[in-house]
Amino acid sequence: RLRRQAAHIRIAIDGEVRMEQLVCDGIMVATPAGSTAYNVSAYGPILPMGAPLLALTPISAFRPRRWRGALLPNTARVAFEILDPDKRPVSATADFTEVRNVARIEVHEDTGVSLHLLFDPEHNLQKRIIREQFLP
Repeated sequence: RLRRQAAHIRIAIDGEVRMEQLVCDGIMVATPAGSTAYNVSAYGPILPMGAPLLALTPISAFRPRRWRGALLPNTARVAFEILDPDKRPVSATADFTEVRNVARIEVHEDTGVSLHLLFDPEHNLQKRIIREQFLP
């Protein structure tokens, strides 16, 4: 959201409306690599690296009250339609890029792009991800 009023967002997965209206401060789509940061701080799940999943996590959801998000296959196309965008403007942010005053956003994983992540051999990322899920 860009102003003091909560956003009203319709969510469609692969062309089928799954939620007519989510009232929230925002919603994020996270890959396994991105799920350990902002997504987990918004009470979303930590996804195992390499899992063919996307996490859909609401930020301060007001309605429906008990909706905590969804796990989707990484092939899903997620569309967000902003309801009443003039009254309740929304921005879309992907990492460090922001677009303001959007009316509709479609998100999908680009399978044509791949990156090789390098890790310190002394620190096992898989073990750390599991450990993070059991911290008090």
